[in-house]
Amino acid sequence: MNDVHSLSRLVIITGMSGAGKTIAVQSLEDLGYFCVDNLPPVLIPKFAELIEQSKGRIARVALVIDLRGREFFTSLSESLSYIRDNHTIEYEILFLDATDQVLVQRYKESRRRHPLAPEGLPLEGISLERKLLEELKGMATLVMDTSNLKPAQLKEKIAAHFHSIRPNTIYINVTSFGFKYGIPIDSDLIFDVRFLPNPHYLEHLRPRTGQDPEVYDYVMKWSETKDFLNKLLDMLNFLIPHYLKEGKSQVVVGIGCTGGKHRSVAVAEYLGKMLGNGETEVVRVSHRDADRDRRPEVNG
Repeated sequence: MNDVHSLSRLVIITGMSGAGKTIAVQSLEDLGYFCVDNLPPVLIPKFAELIEQSKGRIARVALVIDLRGREFFTSLSESLSYIRDNHTIEYEILFLDATDQVLVQRYKESRRRHPLAPEGLPLEGISLERKLLEELKGMATLVMDTSNLKPAQLKEKIAAHFHSIRPNTIYINVTSFGFKYGIPIDSDLIFDVRFLPNPHYLEHLRPRTGQDPEVYDYVMKWSETKDFLNKLLDMLNFLIPHYLKEGKSQVVVGIGCTGGKHRSVAVAEYLGKMLGNGETEVVRVSHRDADRDRRPEVNG
């Protein structure tokens, strides 16, 4: 397999205002990318030509695109179609997102006005921007939720992804979570396992997580768990190659239970063992809420 750093690569950075695009640019600059901020989408093909004409001198380019209207989205779609039809450059769309509550708080802390609501409340601009960017988010090859990330953590996450990414590979991120803490907004697929028997109600299992062998075995022993996992694996093994074919470099599979400590963790661990063919799929497992402090009566 070719070294990723020897391939021409174009990264388009976009997403919600206040979600971390400036930090993303700084991270990619540190990785040696040639970065351009606030570029009109119509000029993207020119950069594709520049990359190819440089004969390797400019192999990695990152462009920040802020879409403020339908005409920008149309220009972006046309530009990407042109690259697919006329160039061999691989491109990726990195979409940065965060919850409305977090974005509002960031605007309050920075005392900035939202660009789409200069005279109004930040939430008004955020709601309008989210609607404008909905279709673009669906086109993204990689969505990152920055709600719970500090700037240094976001830099590390971007560096880890773009250092390790391989061509023609899809990264399957299986994330367990608790519904009581909210659904991960960067998830592509969400599965609710709250119907499975709950280890929380067994006193000796309550303090442990789904990574503990006793909890894991308890969750896995039920016939409904086995039936569910067989159907889930069948569906994921069907979907993932199609995501790769469409150009996605990442798919986030969210597995949720009440508190994100027992059932969802065990199921995520199981999927981590069973998914991935070693050639075009890389599986990563994380547990968003397994170590949170919880009130005992609502664990799960």
